[in-house]
Amino acid sequence: MSRPDWLENPWKQNPWFESVAVAQRRAQKRLPAPVYGALVAGSERGQTIHDNQAAFAEIGLLPHVAGHHADRAMSRTVLGHEVSLPVLISPTGVQAVHPDGEVAVARAAHARGTLMGLSNFASKPVEEVVEACPRTLFQMYWTGDRDVMVQRMERAQKAGAVGLIATLDWSFSMGRDWGSPEIPERIDLKTMVRMAPQVATKVRWLRQFGPRHIPDLTAPNLAPPGGSAPTFFGAYYEWMTTPPPSWEDVAWMRETWGQISGTPFLLKGVARVDDARRAVDAGVDAISVSNHGGNNLDGTPATIRLLHPIARAVGDQVEVLMDGGVRRGSDVVKALALGARAVLIGRAYLWGLAANGQAGVENVLDVLRGGIDSALLGLGLSSIDELTPETLIVPEGFHVS
Repeated sequence: MSRPDWLENPWKQNPWFESVAVAQRRAQKRLPAPVYGALVAGSERGQTIHDNQAAFAEIGLLPHVAGHHADRAMSRTVLGHEVSLPVLISPTGVQAVHPDGEVAVARAAHARGTLMGLSNFASKPVEEVVEACPRTLFQMYWTGDRDVMVQRMERAQKAGAVGLIATLDWSFSMGRDWGSPEIPERIDLKTMVRMAPQVATKVRWLRQFGPRHIPDLTAPNLAPPGGSAPTFFGAYYEWMTTPPPSWEDVAWMRETWGQISGTPFLLKGVARVDDARRAVDAGVDAISVSNHGGNNLDGTPATIRLLHPIARAVGDQVEVLMDGGVRRGSDVVKALALGARAVLIGRAYLWGLAANGQAGVENVLDVLRGGIDSALLGLGLSSIDELTPETLIVPEGFHVS
């Protein structure tokens, strides 16, 4: 076996990283400021995005000193598919941090035995992503009229998507206390000249794209049949100008997808027990307790605070997932103990993608897998199936219902 090139050249950075935090620091060094700023941005004062991570630190784990298990299991069936670890890829928009974008993420998900979530605001077509990861869930916002949404569902089904994620939690909060990063509508010569001072120092990031791989800021999965893909801002405008959905619309979306595909339907963005019950009434197969990664209504509690009451209310009727703030394997363990079937990650894998492409995403999943395993070992458990709320030390008043 050949030695890694970074061992041959000690001055070359080891591409492997030991934590998501290290991946984030590498991504910050590698990416132009506007690109990095778009990834870390939260709405308004950033209260929710901060709490998403900080809340995990309030929960404790009490380890055993002996009686540990040599083998520990973390596979689980989620949305009808067995995954090797209870961590799924959450759909995120235009992934211009790497030229392979969502395709690289999909390959990593497939290599590590988990499910891929693809945003309909993605920069790569659903057909390419499903080819890279056959177990891909297609995500849709409520945009356009019903005929347009049916056309997009049919395209996803024809491509081979194994489920649909409906993301409906969006209040279009624009104001950020630190200002919004500049995101151009398209990358052309004029834009490149104007933004040159911000990207000229990011030589490694520029080199990986090369002259033939200019970052794509279009949304190909929103292209009409035979038409061209809208720009990200064109897609965003359609989203903002579409009247918000009712619960009857959610039921229609679920029923329509069932007729087209017959595969699972997940409603993402649930933050209240009463909404979770309405989702059950609408016929969904699963929900994700989510606050849009802190990019929605600022002041929404961390999702880990919301999880247990929701899981207790509807967890025997639908699968309950959670996303928001997961950065460590111990975070995953805490979420599972409080009732999540699995978690979805967003920014965590984007840091890995920015730091080292497909291998970086695989690295993030390996970091989380190792952290889950370490937590199970310390807790004296042989499987994630043994996790319960009693496994944790949860402060009084932590849960929000």
